[in-house]
Amino acid sequence: MDPQKKRQIINWLIFIMLSVIWGSSFILMKEGMKSLNAWQVASLRIFSAGMILLPFTIRKWNNLPRKDIPLIFLSGLLGTFIPAYLFCFAETELNSAIAGILNALTPLFTLVIGASFFHSKLPLKKWVGVLIGFIGLVLLVGAGGNLDFSNMQYSGFVILATVCYGINVNMVSRYLRHIPSLMLAALAFGLLIVPSGLILLITGYWRSRGEEGFMYSTAASSVLGVFGTAIASVLFYMLMKRAGALFASMVTYGIPFVALFWGFLAGERIGMMQIFCLGMILAGVYVANK
Repeated sequence: MDPQKKRQIINWLIFIMLSVIWGSSFILMKEGMKSLNAWQVASLRIFSAGMILLPFTIRKWNNLPRKDIPLIFLSGLLGTFIPAYLFCFAETELNSAIAGILNALTPLFTLVIGASFFHSKLPLKKWVGVLIGFIGLVLLVGAGGNLDFSNMQYSGFVILATVCYGINVNMVSRYLRHIPSLMLAALAFGLLIVPSGLILLITGYWRSRGEEGFMYSTAASSVLGVFGTAIASVLFYMLMKRAGALFASMVTYGIPFVALFWGFLAGERIGMMQIFCLGMILAGVYVANK
């Protein structure tokens, strides 16, 4: 097989894996908040991600150039820590369909921030591809009749999270490409164990152990941390270095496919309009990364 074709296939496989993992993260977030508050679910997510990667953090610490530590810590804050809390706050009130649309602003902010602050020179087709995919996503959610514009004041949390993602993607792509993906994720989350653990302590998480549903919500939040944060971050950094910042950020366009797939397994019908919208999203991703 042609090496370039093989590389593209691997990139798409990582893209699909991330879409499945992050597409299921919203469910785990909701399950976690059945017995825990937003602060605790987000903190437990970060804490469990840091703990599962701690052996790698310890092993790689001495190999890390000290000048990179501030940027890695900032990447952890912008790429995971701050958005984790913002999404949990938004999920307490915001309709999940609206949250999905707003989350898909990530590629657009990646383009705008890259062009405005990181001097990225991007051809017109990338802008066109991002816009086609975003329009397809909005039409897809609208076709399902899932748009609920109540509590839209919480949308600011999601928008701010996507801005953080856009900054982080450009920053990692520009300044941290020389650090291996596993090492970058392990060090970032290792540095976040202490602040997330302190928030768990302050919010009384450890005192709630005997309450009903505590173990279930803890398990959901921990699974979210291990798979939806630790493993997903390693895959995301791999994809970013292999295929570029924009293609990696467009993983948010793959989340609706996961939602429809779960709906299909549950017996929901998928109409021609939804298929058209999915094709439109795929076309946008293809045009942006052709």
